[in-house]
Order: sequence, then structure tokens, then C-alpha cells
Amino acid sequence: MTHTAPTTSARAVPKILVVGGGYAGFYTAWKLEKHLRKGEAEVTIVDPLPYMTYQPFLPEVAAGEIEARHVVVSLRRHLKKTRVVTAKVTGIDHANRTATITPPQGEPWQESYDQIVVTAGAVSRTFPIPGIAENAIGLKTIEEAVAVRDRILTNFDRAANLPAGPERDRLLTVVVVGGGFAGIEVFAETRALASSLLKDYPQLRFEDTHFHLIEAMGRIMPEVSLKTSEWVLKDLAKRGANVHLDTQVMGAVDGNVELSTGEVIPTDLIIWTAGVMANPTVVRGGDLPVEERGRIRTRADLRVGTPEEVVEGAWAAGDVSAVPDLTGKGVGGYCVPNAQHAVRQAKLLAKNLVAVLRDEVPREYIHHNLGAVAGLGLYNGVFQSRNIALKGFIAWCAHRGYHGLAMPSWERKWRVIGDWWHNFWLRRDNVSLQTVQNPRYVFEEFASRPRPAAPAEAPAAPAIDPKSVAAEKTGAAEPTAENKPAAKKAPAKKSAAAANAG
Repeated sequence: MTHTAPTTSARAVPKILVVGGGYAGFYTAWKLEKHLRKGEAEVTIVDPLPYMTYQPFLPEVAAGEIEARHVVVSLRRHLKKTRVVTAKVTGIDHANRTATITPPQGEPWQESYDQIVVTAGAVSRTFPIPGIAENAIGLKTIEEAVAVRDRILTNFDRAANLPAGPERDRLLTVVVVGGGFAGIEVFAETRALASSLLKDYPQLRFEDTHFHLIEAMGRIMPEVSLKTSEWVLKDLAKRGANVHLDTQVMGAVDGNVELSTGEVIPTDLIIWTAGVMANPTVVRGGDLPVEERGRIRTRADLRVGTPEEVVEGAWAAGDVSAVPDLTGKGVGGYCVPNAQHAVRQAKLLAKNLVAVLRDEVPREYIHHNLGAVAGLGLYNGVFQSRNIALKGFIAWCAHRGYHGLAMPSWERKWRVIGDWWHNFWLRRDNVSLQTVQNPRYVFEEFASRPRPAAPAEAPAAPAIDPKSVAAEKTGAAEPTAENKPAAKKAPAKKSAAAANAG
């Protein structure tokens, strides 16, 4: 199937194609709806998922502090004027202004456009370590966060039925790989979850739970000062955490995490947060310029290209793009891939795109980092802004306040705040729904099935005639009906009348 459109000169309304419905993609489309005049352009957004995920809340979802559906934003509900396509963009032919759209069902088609906005985001970056692809789980999607939560809760249920020993230890051991913000937050949040569960499991003690953080560098959380990161390490140690610095994962076959120090940690849950990379499906499937780290080369005004050359009609933002950091503080001279930059880039991109449509000059993106804030479990957090560092309860309030306000739309804000409020009074809802991944298991177990068809009975063998067997032995042929001699008739009995007459 092919979707065609008139040429740009013949079409009155330009078409804008947004590739990716994550942070940058959603905000770009959202703000375009606000800035575009009626009939000024048509906007289409394409993403395999029908929602945007607010990723800073994923650790709290994994810890059961926020309901999973409340940290995703429905594209169709909140993008009223945008055409939403639930599919993948598997190819970009910018030379001909077309993109290949591949839906989950049906045939791919070519979608024409005038302006393309590439905001396909990033995916977990892994290394070819034996066992990681088979046993680890990332923390980039809402599904992964829910799976982490359900695995911990289910493992507590299983461990409570086992005697102390290696199998119970394995079920109660969690290994997090990566000491950046995502790793530290999910590590601290799940540690807090496990501690809160112990009151419901009298068979288990705090000493039975084991949490290990593996970091290849000599420190954690490079986004904050060294002093602040050291405070976080001490705080985690007080809560029974084991942090392995300057350590690499060498293998994870069958859940046995082998470290570069020689230590082996048997575990049933490996959470991988050791870096991200630009979405390779979109980047490699197009003809837009790419820099050495696999991101789309982007100018400071968010148009694709270099400072000397512009790729007309192409834009990029968020984790998939290499945007120069004009503050001079970015790693390698580029903006770091985080939500703070993605949202602000998207808002400016929408304004700049509208400006170009109106033959105006776009503005360059420059943003001074406001700081970094992380939640470390209930009532505990850390905040760093330049030389100002907050720790503990105040930082935790700053974390929830900042992200609560940053959550898109008031409808979503109220749902998240409602979760916090209910959990404050009622405690977190610690029920595992792991079986939702196989919802038909009960139905399948007890469903009546047709009985298998009875095998067809073989026809009975004909009775063997002894005369034919004898004939075969003597070589004589069995007489046929034509040459068989007629049987002699038995003499008839005299009738009673004849006997009396005689």
C-alpha cells in the first residue's frame, strides 16, 4: 500500500512528520498544535506505542509508589489536532521527502512530508557480555518498570516458602548494573521496596535480602559533585547496599553475575542501566547525516546539519540528536541525553519550525543546567545545583515537586499526586500482577477441549478356508462354481399316506 500526496508546489498545506512519540516528539507535536494557525500545516506523529512515557518516574513505578498507567501520556487523548500513527519508521529517504512506515499488521507504505522532525529517542546500550541479552532487563519503558516490580514481589512470595539456602538467597538478590542517575534511583527505590516488604513476611529477615550495584567507574552519579556522590554511597551503605566500584560485569549466564574481581553473584533479577544509544532503527535506516556516536548531526537551531550547512526540511531533538551545548559544559561539546534537554529542545523546535514556515529566522538552543535531583526511596533524596547540595527529606520534596510539575498535562499531574497521597495514608500496594503477562493461564488450564478422534478400526481378516490351505500345499486349484460337481440330493422321505397305503 502506498500513501501518495501532491507535490509541495501544488499542495496548499505543508505536511510535518514527527518520528517518535517520546519526550521530544510529544512536546514538539503538542506545541505545534499551539503555535500553528488553523490550516497552516498538517502534523503526523509516528511511534510504535500510543503513549509517551515520563521516564523519571520509572524507578517509582518499579518500587510500587506510582501506578504504571499514570506515568504515561496518551498521544490520542492529548494531541487533538495531530494524526497519530501507531507504527515504526523503518526508513527515511529525505532526498525524496518520504519515510517508510511499517505497521504491526499490514503492508509498509511510503509517507510523504515537507518537514521531518526526528525525535526517536534512545534505547538501552549493552555490550556483548554472555548472558546479559538473555537474563537482564532495562529500565527505559513502562513495561520494564512493571516487570521489575512484579519480579521482586513474586520472588518474596516464593522465597517465603523456602528454607534458608542458596535458592532463597538467589530469589532475594537484585543486581543493578550502572551507577548513573537511572541506576542509583532504581537501586535505592527497589532497596526501599524490599525493606518495606519484610513486615509482611515474618519468615524473612533484612539480612536475607541482598542488593548489589555494579559500576565500571571509580564513582557514581557523575552529574553531581564528588562530595555529594560520596554522601549517596554512605547513605546506601546504611541501608544494606553493596556498591562495587571500578568493577565490570564479565558474564551473566543462568543468572550468575560474574564480576571482573572474580566474585560471582547468583541472582534472579539483573537490571541494566549502563548507558543508552540513539535509536538505531531510525538512524541507520535513513540518509540524514550521523556523527561518530551514532546520533543525527544537529545544529544549535535544531535543524539537521552542521554550522556551515543546513539540511533543509529536517529537524532533530532529544536523545537521538547531537545538539551543540552552547554553554560549553556538555560532554564532548554536546547536550547530554536527558529529559531536561529533550523537553526544552522540543519546545524551541516547535517555535523554530513555525518560524521557518513563516520565513522567519529560527533561534539557537541554549540552556543552563538547572541542577540534578534524584529520589532515593521514600522521604530520601539528593539535589545538586552548582555548589548547592540538598540531601535527605528536603531533597526528596524537591524531587517530587520538580517532577510533579514537569509531568505533562494537569490530568496526568493529578493522577500522580493522587497516587502519592493515597500511598501516604494507605502504604504502597504490594500485590504482584506478574501473571498478567500470561493472562490466559487459568482459562487454558481448565478449559474443556474436544476429545481426540478414536483411531479407525482395521477391517477384520477373512476366515481361512482349510480346503484352500490344503489346495495350496498340493498345488491343486480350488474348484470354481462352474466345474464343481453338483451335490447329490438326499432321498425324500415317504409321506405318511404312502406308508399307510403300502
